[in-house]
Amino acid sequence: MEPQAATAAALGPTVAELVRDRWNDHRTGLRFEGLVMTHHEVAAGAAVRAALLAELLPADARPHVGVLLDNTPEYPLWLSAAALAGAAVAGINPTRRGPELARDILHTECRLLITERTHLHLLDDLRLPGVTVLVTGTPEYDRLLASCAGARPGEATVAPVGPRSRVLLYFTSGSTGAPKAAICTQGRLASAGRSLAGQFGVRQDDVHYICMPMFHGNAVLADWAPALAAGASIALRRRFSASAFLPDVREFGATYFTYVGRAVQYILATPQRPDDRDNPLRVGFGTEAGAVDAGRFADRFGVRLVEGYGSSEGGAAIQRTEGTPPGAIGRAGPADDLAVVDPETGRERPPALLAPDGGLLNGSEAIGELVNRGRSPFEGYWRNPEADAARVRDGWYWTGDLFFRDQEGYLYFAGRDDDRLRVDSENLAAAMIENILARYGPAAAVAVHAVPDPVAGDQVMATVALAAGEGLPDEAAPTFDPGAFRRFLDDQPDLGPKMVPRFVRVAHRLPVTATNKVHRAALRRAGFRCQDPVWWLPPGSNAYRRLTEEDRTGLLAEYRAHDREDLLGR
Repeated sequence: MEPQAATAAALGPTVAELVRDRWNDHRTGLRFEGLVMTHHEVAAGAAVRAALLAELLPADARPHVGVLLDNTPEYPLWLSAAALAGAAVAGINPTRRGPELARDILHTECRLLITERTHLHLLDDLRLPGVTVLVTGTPEYDRLLASCAGARPGEATVAPVGPRSRVLLYFTSGSTGAPKAAICTQGRLASAGRSLAGQFGVRQDDVHYICMPMFHGNAVLADWAPALAAGASIALRRRFSASAFLPDVREFGATYFTYVGRAVQYILATPQRPDDRDNPLRVGFGTEAGAVDAGRFADRFGVRLVEGYGSSEGGAAIQRTEGTPPGAIGRAGPADDLAVVDPETGRERPPALLAPDGGLLNGSEAIGELVNRGRSPFEGYWRNPEADAARVRDGWYWTGDLFFRDQEGYLYFAGRDDDRLRVDSENLAAAMIENILARYGPAAAVAVHAVPDPVAGDQVMATVALAAGEGLPDEAAPTFDPGAFRRFLDDQPDLGPKMVPRFVRVAHRLPVTATNKVHRAALRRAGFRCQDPVWWLPPGSNAYRRLTEEDRTGLLAEYRAHDREDLLGR
């Protein structure tokens, strides 16, 4: 089922046309480790693989090919091949295991799976009926490619090629259930690439560094697509490495990169060098860096980070324009009708009241869910009508993300809907508290989430990963100065009393997903019953103390007394 695909997909250039435009372009198009390919060689390689698709896919099969690869040249080659052939790539997450991995492949109806030797063991003992597995870099794989040598773009197709043709099935977060495969058509992907290329002034001599995993939408839509649209080259890193980031940037001459989640914090945690600013980067584009870390990144590397917003499924996007105030993402585009509403009633929230220092004064009233009340480019989830219905209700696209809007119409990200906390009848957003706690000097990263209150509502819990040199040598127990942390909290003018963390977990590092986003579900499940040290602010106290087993026993008894123990770990 593909709701709205026929109406929402942009009519315009296709990804296939963008690939064909690079034929006979003999400039450098792709670099990976010691390999250099021209744009023409990439287009030629894509044409060969498109021909192979036409040979290997059964005539009655969905034109879907699963790609279970790291960021190697084969990934963009198969993306381009699928576009040329009228097929779609299902990005398969290599951190998935067993039945979950098999479910992703079978759910997207892939009859062909491209993988590599390093991931072949993941398929051991999996039941994948009707799925042909090709392993890159093997003699058999090379023989099959050789049998299609000389193919030209557009000669071999398995389905019609046009703006409404599926080209991507990419999985969204599975923290609240099985991951959903969002549909992306050639028209939408090409349009996203052209739009971002225009926004950032991407030139043919730019180099896009792709270090985020290509099975995730960020790397394809925000990094690969604008490079393809502008005729820029790409440089691939097999897997993200904070220590390799700056050496790669210098070696490849990278001018642009994207990030998600905690990647920026990991880079900032690497040892500083006096020549950090000696690099060719001019911009980084992504989400969840936060204003504090964006400022630190700019100071250290001389590189501007642009925080953007576009829901993974394409249902809503915010446009950053000149004059966007610090901390804001931007405004709705001219053709969009974005609103911040109460998720229960659908009524629009009032504008935010901001203090001179930018602090939010009326968060309980101003924060709500971002919806698109206009025509949404959302193209649906693959074979998931229940998820479609949950995302589009009453003609509106519900993003599941919390925002607030200032008096001038600028939108500010406040977290995911499941990051909402309700403390003493007041609605709070985890991201707002995180942005304040990120100022704490010894912290390398901070995550905030709710734990149930023993009686009603929620309490605030923060997980703090301490920076290098702050008591984190290898596996030694992290050290934490509760008095200094308490004084820091007292000095933050925009930290309301209900935002103060009741529990503080001190960790070596934050748990993250395969895309470097904080694994909030894991933090919520563990709560204050985790193995890491936890500091507690008991009721009526103004000082943190180490949570003991006796404290935990007493807290659990209080939860049981109010029939709320079953809420823990959700």
